[in-house]
Amino acid sequence: MLAIFSITLPIYLLIALGYLSVRGGLFEKADMRTFGKLVMQICLPALLFRSLSSRPLDEIFNGTYLLAYGGGSLLMFALGRWAAGRWLNKNPQHSALFGLGMSGSNSGFMGYPIILQLLGPEVAVPFALTLVIENLVMLPLAITLIDTDGSDQASRMAELKAIFQRLVRNPVVMAIPLGVLFAALEWRLPGPVDKPIQLLAAVASPVALFVIGGVLVGLKVRGMGSQILVVSGAKLLGHPLAVGLMVLALPAMSPVMSLTAVCLAAMPMLSIYPVIAHRIGQEGFCAAALLLATSTSFVTISLALWVLHQVPAWAPAFLSHGH
Repeated sequence: MLAIFSITLPIYLLIALGYLSVRGGLFEKADMRTFGKLVMQICLPALLFRSLSSRPLDEIFNGTYLLAYGGGSLLMFALGRWAAGRWLNKNPQHSALFGLGMSGSNSGFMGYPIILQLLGPEVAVPFALTLVIENLVMLPLAITLIDTDGSDQASRMAELKAIFQRLVRNPVVMAIPLGVLFAALEWRLPGPVDKPIQLLAAVASPVALFVIGGVLVGLKVRGMGSQILVVSGAKLLGHPLAVGLMVLALPAMSPVMSLTAVCLAAMPMLSIYPVIAHRIGQEGFCAAALLLATSTSFVTISLALWVLHQVPAWAPAFLSHGH
């Protein structure tokens, strides 16, 4: 268990540093938006491109991983949406928001730094596949359902078109096929070009964690209730369980692939969860759920890593790169 804490504690210390820096006035909360753009628009795309372009093409595509992570995430989304409508009498828009909270992980800002410490550079490929599922399946599906307010079909098609256009211009999404193309053609960037990309990639993890801490400043758990507990608990415990069951049900993958899928599913909900909720006036509820999930995830993620360490088939890859 001490080995587990050696991974998770530094992660949360960086998050705490970001929180204290904003809370103490060293940075403004608005600065976190700028830092976040740096990570998502430049550093993370650089990391993905460099990691994918340096891999053999046959190591990149893994249909089983896509089915496992995508299937488990869609299962949790559907379960959350159904439960919110059936038991909490939520309308379809609010139900979709519940489903997203239970199935959309903070893979870029929290997930990657943790799995990188856990499993080393080999996580780049399953991490990229996870981003494919999240950016091309989960987010468009959730946003479309949240925006569905009785509009006619033409309006919904226009919204889908706008979502697609935003996605194809997203540097994170663009970096994935570009890296695959370089891998397929066995192209390599010259050293003077590759070195700055390498440096930008190295910045992604620590800055992302710092941003998470800064974003939490000012969030309040207003009227803590059972619904917030349900969304947070389902995300931290139910989502990794669903993905884990899919991993076990499908043909065996490498331990690194299996562990990455379950670990990324164990992360709190994505940091833009309250932003997405703003369009239907539920940003306060989602901010409270995000705060609760992020602040308690130190315990749940550490516990999840310890449990995963006990799986005989996955244990050899666990902490294999020097921890």
